[in-house]
Amino acid sequence: MVEEYQLRVLPQIAASEQNIIDYLAKEKGFDARTLTHVRVLRRSIDARQRTIYVNLKVRAYINEMPQDDEYQHIDYPYVGDRPKVVVVGEGPGGLFASLRLIELGLRPVIIERGKDVRERKKDMALITKTQKVDPESNYCFGEGGAGAYSDGKLYTRSHKRGNTEKILNVFCQHGASTSILADAHPHIGTDKLPRVIENMRLQIIKSGGEVHFQTKMTGFLLEQLSDGGERVVGVKAVDLQTKKELEFRGPVILATGHSARDVYRYLASAKIEIEPKGIAVGVRLEHPSKLIDQIQYHNKNGRGKYLPAAEYSMVAQVEGRGVYSFCMCPGGFVIPAATGPEQIVVNGMSPSNRGTQWSNSGMVVEVRPEDAAQIMADKTAQIMADKDKEGNDINDPNDVLSVMRFQEQLEKMCWQQGNMKQTAPAQRMADFVNNRLSYDLPKSSYAPGLVSSPLHFWLPPFIAKRLQEGFKVFGKRSHGFLTNEAVLIAVETRTSSPVRILRDRETLQHIRVEGLFPCGEGAGYAGGIVSAGVDGERCAEAVYAAMNK
Repeated sequence: MVEEYQLRVLPQIAASEQNIIDYLAKEKGFDARTLTHVRVLRRSIDARQRTIYVNLKVRAYINEMPQDDEYQHIDYPYVGDRPKVVVVGEGPGGLFASLRLIELGLRPVIIERGKDVRERKKDMALITKTQKVDPESNYCFGEGGAGAYSDGKLYTRSHKRGNTEKILNVFCQHGASTSILADAHPHIGTDKLPRVIENMRLQIIKSGGEVHFQTKMTGFLLEQLSDGGERVVGVKAVDLQTKKELEFRGPVILATGHSARDVYRYLASAKIEIEPKGIAVGVRLEHPSKLIDQIQYHNKNGRGKYLPAAEYSMVAQVEGRGVYSFCMCPGGFVIPAATGPEQIVVNGMSPSNRGTQWSNSGMVVEVRPEDAAQIMADKTAQIMADKDKEGNDINDPNDVLSVMRFQEQLEKMCWQQGNMKQTAPAQRMADFVNNRLSYDLPKSSYAPGLVSSPLHFWLPPFIAKRLQEGFKVFGKRSHGFLTNEAVLIAVETRTSSPVRILRDRETLQHIRVEGLFPCGEGAGYAGGIVSAGVDGERCAEAVYAAMNK
């Protein structure tokens, strides 16, 4: 017999299967010896009161054992002799698009500008050692995309867009812990996700797909249609090792991620319709993890033996714009996420055990396209440049790349404040709120190092003033949160794509160019690993539909 139960238990009971079995036997009147197995279907922590509870949905097996796997298994056929589809980018959008193409009987040909997930790790280590960033292999570019080494949080609100449960099941099939199927905020961990990604790539190759690393798209292969329109029939690329020019033919799923600025520049120059999209900009806020545990679990001793590192979510409205926490990493690290020279960008990650002594999150302010133009034009923002490195007017409000150029200028200004290295400008939290320079800084997880800097002075007032007011609100809601034990590390700009590549709502093809399927976060249609995976699957299905008209 199999029964399901909703339980509300203390953390020590939820900590092991045997404890749950003993609890069920006592509460439901079972003989514990008949409960042969318990499977946790859902798990969440309720920390709203001083007594912390864990909410569980469990499936109890009475006098029998489970006959099925914890996840749904997918059979991937061999497609080596099937029609090709070019997938540009091997982040979550490209990976899930490719696996779905295989399910549908099409052959994915992936081109990825970066290196495989093992090799790119070496280049990321060099950022700390040399203070230089490889523009093709870093925390954003390479196999797995920006999510591979920024920790694999799988929480999403995009359930209406597609089958998020399937995305989690695919991760499990390729080596992720089945705990992600149960947790309210699933998380793989930056130490384990790379192996999962590698397994996904190996499956693609086993099924007859192709993966070409260090191969950078330089443009589309276009043909003119009789009605005056255009069709993408492939891509032009360059092998970054040999410098050989290449062509790959087939419909194109463009899944290049939110930081491929050269792609956005190419689209704008080729008159392929794009539009500026709002982003969020701010800092990484890092606290001692014990302090966050104490605040969130209402206990001076922190989380204790049975609870995980505490999470938080903060949001406020300040002068008509949202101020909120983003990508919270309990027990994690702050990492250098720049993709080129003269940039400082920070992000966060956590290992699977979330066991470091720090917890961080992005603390960001909503920036709409019209805001970016206003900030750039406001000379009190301390952004001195009038033109970008290509000579474009960065103050032009009609520029489709205006939000991207705003990102670039802010990152360059941050690099200048960071001594023109990857040492990041930083300021203690209470000092920032009170417009004081920090004469020293707390120990931080940010490996390249910090330099004390008056963020309150040089950050654009549009950002700085709203962050200051937001922090005051958060400090009132959570006593102890606004403290000089916490440090602000600048600058967080890559929260999402600054551009949306326009596509038809039904066919998912570009609104004017046939055969082009903008995909995932870089196209402006996703906001994280799971939603990018969902969009990748949708784009694969759209390609299949277009090829089978």
